[in-house]
Amino acid sequence: MNGQLIISAIVLGLSMSGVYFLLTVGLSLCYGLMRMISLDQFLYYALGAYMVYTITAATGSFWLGALGAMLTTLIVAFAVERLINKRVYSKPVMFSMILTFGVNLMGVGLIKYIWGLTPKPVASPIGGSLHILGTSVPGYRLFVILLAVAVYIAVQYFLNKTILGTAIRAGIDDAEKVEALGINISRLFTVTFILSSVLSALAGVIHAPFVMVSPEMGMSITAFAFMVVIIGGLGSIKGTMVSALIVGQVVSLGAVIWAPLAEMAPFLVMMIILLIKPTGLYGSKLMSR
Repeated sequence: MNGQLIISAIVLGLSMSGVYFLLTVGLSLCYGLMRMISLDQFLYYALGAYMVYTITAATGSFWLGALGAMLTTLIVAFAVERLINKRVYSKPVMFSMILTFGVNLMGVGLIKYIWGLTPKPVASPIGGSLHILGTSVPGYRLFVILLAVAVYIAVQYFLNKTILGTAIRAGIDDAEKVEALGINISRLFTVTFILSSVLSALAGVIHAPFVMVSPEMGMSITAFAFMVVIIGGLGSIKGTMVSALIVGQVVSLGAVIWAPLAEMAPFLVMMIILLIKPTGLYGSKLMSR
């Protein structure tokens, strides 16, 4: 195994880690604050990919397509949260899983009706490559890595340095006390859900040039997304980032060593971590109840 192959695999793993993080940070936020497992995040991931394909094909601008995809998802997520999801916030987690899975299935059906079953290509908006230790690395993969880091910093700043973010963190710790202080917890739920959905759409947008956009793309990434959330610990943004890095590298390097390891190794890593720390790497004690 030569050094160039390893460097390429590491960069590929980091770029996939970026996609995993953007998709799963929403799952962590939704569970942390609302105690719901929002399976419809995978719908917004696919919707983001299809919207960037559609707008890019119409205008020739990937960046305009990315903006349009996130705005479209914001509108759809707001409607879903107000009309559907808010009805299960006070119910056990199983209710939210079943309801949001149904929303996901209906959304995938609509995608098939609107765009058909044929996979769609999205061209990379950034051409060229950089040389790292003698290895040619596509510039777009480096952009995805930097974008994921920027989003992580922005989310941490929002949660720790802004009044709204502080209220959300307080709600994650104790929603009842936050509501007793006069803060509208329902609005916090809406803001958190929309933020999560837009980040999921962004994951679909940046992943689209790596793959062919298809109706089932959300389903195909579900297992890896849940591994990231479980390994990191439900509700932990830091844990989500760390576990995304782990899963991305395990998948990428595993494929280089032996192709079946790309699917087997992440599950093995997850089982080992859960045996040592059942709440995940950064899961709180509350998550183990």
